[in-house]
Amino acid sequence: MKKLVLIGDSIRMGYQDEVRRQLPTEVEIFAPTQNGGDSRNVKSHLQEWVLEQSATVVHLNCGLHDIKREFASQQISVPLEEYRSNLCQILETVTEAAETTIWATTTPVNQDWHHQRKGFDRLTSDVLEYNRVAVSIAEELGVMVNDLYQTITEAGRDQLLVPDGVHFSPQGSALLGQAVANAVSPYLT
Repeated sequence: MKKLVLIGDSIRMGYQDEVRRQLPTEVEIFAPTQNGGDSRNVKSHLQEWVLEQSATVVHLNCGLHDIKREFASQQISVPLEEYRSNLCQILETVTEAAETTIWATTTPVNQDWHHQRKGFDRLTSDVLEYNRVAVSIAEELGVMVNDLYQTITEAGRDQLLVPDGVHFSPQGSALLGQAVANAVSPYLT
């Protein structure tokens, strides 16, 4: 039986049901019940979420929790160099454990809506920079990239985001789920 592992934050939690609907019922899907959080958390759960799963395909992302900035300090939650190091370790581990690894870019935010409704910031410039680093690492390691950032951008970011500026409407989550299903399907048949 083919097995898909989905790792990511609340965005993944929003699209995973659509991925389930899109894939054949004989594909087993594992997704952690908890939010994947930042790259530190993903790295600390690789044993449980990847190594113990015997996955055919692992589709993963982390980034939105890494780029959190507190209003008062503007200190970023996981600095870029630590994110780079964490991601290298994550992708090296996953590529050794799974037949196919697919990295998903971090989805866009509306930083103005986010600032008004959340207790911290997420900046577009950080999303772009962290995505640039992640794609570079993925390419160096021969890991495929599913550009969810571009999927949302092309479809109209602000029409698909909810007012918090980071999460997606049912339509947005369905679009992301379809993009993930399209990316993983060729490796699960």
